[in-house]
Amino acid sequence: MLSFNEILQKIETEITQLSFEYPPKSLYDPIEYILSLGGKRIRPALALMACNLYQDKVENVINPALGIEVFHNFTLLHDDLMDRADKRRNKPTVHKVWNDNTAILSGDAMLIAAYQLIGKTEPEHLKEVFDLFTSTALEICGGQQYDMEFESRNDVTEAEYMEMIRLKTAVLLACSLKTGAIVGGASKEDASNLYEFGIHIGLAFQLQDDLLDVYGETATFGKNIGGDILCNKKTFLLIHAFELASPEQQQILNEWIGKDTFIPSEKIRAVTNIYNELNLKEITSAKMQGYYDKAMAHLDNLNVSPEKLTILKEVSNRLMYRQS
Repeated sequence: MLSFNEILQKIETEITQLSFEYPPKSLYDPIEYILSLGGKRIRPALALMACNLYQDKVENVINPALGIEVFHNFTLLHDDLMDRADKRRNKPTVHKVWNDNTAILSGDAMLIAAYQLIGKTEPEHLKEVFDLFTSTALEICGGQQYDMEFESRNDVTEAEYMEMIRLKTAVLLACSLKTGAIVGGASKEDASNLYEFGIHIGLAFQLQDDLLDVYGETATFGKNIGGDILCNKKTFLLIHAFELASPEQQQILNEWIGKDTFIPSEKIRAVTNIYNELNLKEITSAKMQGYYDKAMAHLDNLNVSPEKLTILKEVSNRLMYRQS
């Protein structure tokens, strides 16, 4: 079994060797930029780890794993543009370094590059991996559409929100794991359990992201704290704030959400104070723990020796208790 650090080193080496040889070079500069910003590389790492559960050789899953990582960064590039975000991984976003049109077109090129890499999957697994990736990509688009629609609604339910983050975040983690399992030769049952493990750890991951946006530190989180509050994004915390707030607190929330002009620090402070009064940090943490426990149950159902699961459990803990 490869260690987590060995897997990450292998992925970084492969990413630095990615080349985009079609002219003009200016189309690919933003792609190289966003890929150079690093990140956790958790999705390709999960693909390699899942494959490594069933065979020592992980080279056959590298191309689809890279395709998933390129696709993930494509979604970040376009999400940042839609959200008008200034920072990604503590660096200026692509549309800030270049412009909106460049971000759109380079993102399109990234999507095509992702499919090129997926297409290099070993022939005996190509159709299954390709179909999984394609359905996942469409689900992610659906999740982003829900996310945008929720911005203009104040009646989003917890169930709607959890479905949105399942589509927007969790399915790609699940796809990464199942891709690795398919290429590694896992049974249908194990591939399904790894997929469900990815779904539940992905839901926990996004709830942690919601918490970090309010309670994290910009230097470690890599994005400006309070960004979700400023753009009225319907997070788990805001949805439950509307459900639990007193009439006075609801009035304050509605006033801040309805304002077109405001001092950002004042809005962040006012909304965060309500979150604190309603103990939403603790409520969100408890929900996150519940999804984490379900993820571990699916992991324990795998037909592999327990010692092989150590690395996945270690990574799960990192995701749960991360600060960035």
